[in-house]
Amino acid sequence: MENILILGGTGKTGRRIARRLRAAGRPVRTASRTGGDMRVDLDDPATWAPALDAVTAAYLVEPGSLEKSLDPRARIPSFVAEAVAAGVRRLVLLSAGGGDYPDTPLWHAERAVRGSGVEWTILRPDWFAQNFSEAFWRSGILDGTLALPAGDGRTPFIDAEDIAEVAASALTEDRHRGEVYVLTGPRAISFGEATDLIGTATGRPVRYIDVATEVYIERQMADGVPPRVAHLFASLLTGIGDGQAALSDGVERALGRAPRRFEDYVAEAAAAGHWNRTAGRHPVVGRANGILL
Repeated sequence: MENILILGGTGKTGRRIARRLRAAGRPVRTASRTGGDMRVDLDDPATWAPALDAVTAAYLVEPGSLEKSLDPRARIPSFVAEAVAAGVRRLVLLSAGGGDYPDTPLWHAERAVRGSGVEWTILRPDWFAQNFSEAFWRSGILDGTLALPAGDGRTPFIDAEDIAEVAASALTEDRHRGEVYVLTGPRAISFGEATDLIGTATGRPVRYIDVATEVYIERQMADGVPPRVAHLFASLLTGIGDGQAALSDGVERALGRAPRRFEDYVAEAAAAGHWNRTAGRHPVVGRANGILL
């Protein structure tokens, strides 16, 4: 019987993966710094061995945490080495476009997974659609104005449900071995289009405004975001404004179907009340590539 470990098991992709696998009757162990079945902190190697006991497949994420006792370039490689030594025989890594840039944490993570000697799959999603409803853009949607330095650039937001379905399949099926899936939505849209769709679905006005990079950074730091994180997010958002991101067939290759439309995500999130002010607060700071786990 396979035992599957989900790092970031309470996060945006992790909890969705765990839900799918449990519904299919798979034994799943969620791991996170707080709230999972097991406590795992990638900056604390002493927490790794109990979580890896009897595990045969693992879903890996680079946390991008601000408190580091380990070099972030070494966290996933070190965990991979211990996982393989413990008997893990299949690895699925949540990466991103940063995996192409040498000497970044994701680049080192991808190299470690590829060179692990066990079965592996790498997922490189675009910006999550759920950032509008479960993460750092939600407050702007609730306030009626989303102010970002992204210009009129367009990007193919990917639904976290699609990422989770690909990951769950990769964790349990042989056909994904050695695959790198770039995961995008079916079309690229601007932030203006996104907020218009959300406004229509919620029945209240929501607008997007392009702001200067310096203004965005100042506002983020005023909200408590560390300066280096604010600068990094600003750089990534400005990159969106430089043009239109490319579409990919990763979801179709992995699942044999088209990715979910942004419109479908919006309708579902609105029906679930994610843009109700009583729905609760969500974290502001997420992964450095805009993907909040």
